[in-house]
Amino acid sequence: MWQDIRTLNATANALFGLVALALVSCCLWWIAQRPYFTLKVIRIEGAEQAQLRHINPLTVRSAVLARIKGNFFTANLDTVRQTFESVPWVRKATVRRDWPNQLTVTLEEHTPLGTWGEDGRLLSTKGDVFTANLAEAEEDANLLAFNGPVGSEKEVVARLNDLNEWFAPLNLSTEALSLSGRYAWTLKLSNGVTVELGREKSNTTLKERVDRLVGIYPQLLARLQDRIESIDMRYPNGLALKAQGLKVGSDSKKK
Repeated sequence: MWQDIRTLNATANALFGLVALALVSCCLWWIAQRPYFTLKVIRIEGAEQAQLRHINPLTVRSAVLARIKGNFFTANLDTVRQTFESVPWVRKATVRRDWPNQLTVTLEEHTPLGTWGEDGRLLSTKGDVFTANLAEAEEDANLLAFNGPVGSEKEVVARLNDLNEWFAPLNLSTEALSLSGRYAWTLKLSNGVTVELGREKSNTTLKERVDRLVGIYPQLLARLQDRIESIDMRYPNGLALKAQGLKVGSDSKKK
């Protein structure tokens, strides 16, 4: 008898709890649907308070607003983030809710470093390939030229930094850098000279080849002045050189 009463009480309490939870949920849903929580403001700012150079907040807001669904409570922040990241020049977007009817979107812009391949895409300083107006990118700086297999973008940017450091003693920098499908490196220096460095192997590094070139380059320059067109460093102990009216090659086997 007492067992049955305890069972009935427990069942009644459980049902009461479910009904109360349902009522609370309905109330919260009703409150969440009030016009007061309709998104009225979408605030756009630059990451770390940086000024946005290529992104116009008014234009971006107008383009994205119609694609944002829901209100302060129901808007999917991940979907909003992806929507903003589909806009040209946006590298990364962070979205947060600001009570009671505002979203704040923080945007990080791509910083163009150069062009990638031959299809008009751009490469950023962080190794991201993106599509944007080329003329706008050229307003920032002189764009370098890059090429390489898919997925090698960050490696190419990292190697660019290495090469500029290695060629610094000659007051030269890299204007173009290419990585072939066989992972052989070719670069064009700021004086117009093309340098073939080849593939990096365990028994020799690209830096060793650059160091050899840096060591001998002043002598080459003294003899040939500005006639040097290209230098091939893919030899164990020598080089091949092409200059206006002259071509010198090594007998050693290329690497």
